[in-house]
Amino acid sequence: MQYGICNLGIVPIRIEPSDTSEMVTQALYGDYFKVLEQRKKWSRIRFAYDKYEGWIDNKQYLEIEEANYNDLSKSEINLSKDLIEFVSDDTDNLYPIPVGSELNGIDLLNHHFDGIALTSKSAKENIVKSSFLYLNAPYLWGGKTPFGIDCSGFTQMVYKLNGYKILRDASEQAKQGEALSFIEESEPGDLAFFDNAEGDITHVGIIMEDNYIIHAHGKVRIDRLDHSGIYNIDKNAHTHKLRVIKKII
Repeated sequence: MQYGICNLGIVPIRIEPSDTSEMVTQALYGDYFKVLEQRKKWSRIRFAYDKYEGWIDNKQYLEIEEANYNDLSKSEINLSKDLIEFVSDDTDNLYPIPVGSELNGIDLLNHHFDGIALTSKSAKENIVKSSFLYLNAPYLWGGKTPFGIDCSGFTQMVYKLNGYKILRDASEQAKQGEALSFIEESEPGDLAFFDNAEGDITHVGIIMEDNYIIHAHGKVRIDRLDHSGIYNIDKNAHTHKLRVIKKII
């Protein structure tokens, strides 16, 4: 088994080994993973954080030893806090990194970081506050940053910034936590899931106070939430049908 770490700020992870293939998620700086299959130009990887799999360009990561991977797996929370930060190498080259980048591998990469780091879990009340960091970020399928993000990438990253792990896709996140029977039972920071006409869960958002929800739909936005689903205040219509509310924390 081979292992790797992302040494760049934001790297696309694709469904097939091709630059023209669909991006299904992103590797952020410091993300580490197992290399399941390595070809001449591409590698199929499985992230340590959420076990998500996809293909990464071989030029966009560095190989590490199994011992390094195991050490990183035992590390405590250590994430970049600001919207955009920089790490530098020994020749003072700068590498921009987005909020939520992993900093535990910084010595392994021979980089230096002088910014502010998140090193502990936050209370549940901080979930909604953290979500505002992504407000108005454009929707991007597979995205995980304030410069482009999808619905489940948004919920995963907000939870990550508060020290809680959830899976990558909405359909996977919906299997976690405790189901609630009514909106009235929910608290700010709980997750609401929505399904399509076929009954497949395709959307997720973070519940706020007073029956509002923040979610990624066109952009990260705030809308009303009722028993039917999301009521888009711009379109004056329901856009998503409520399936279940989950308490993760």
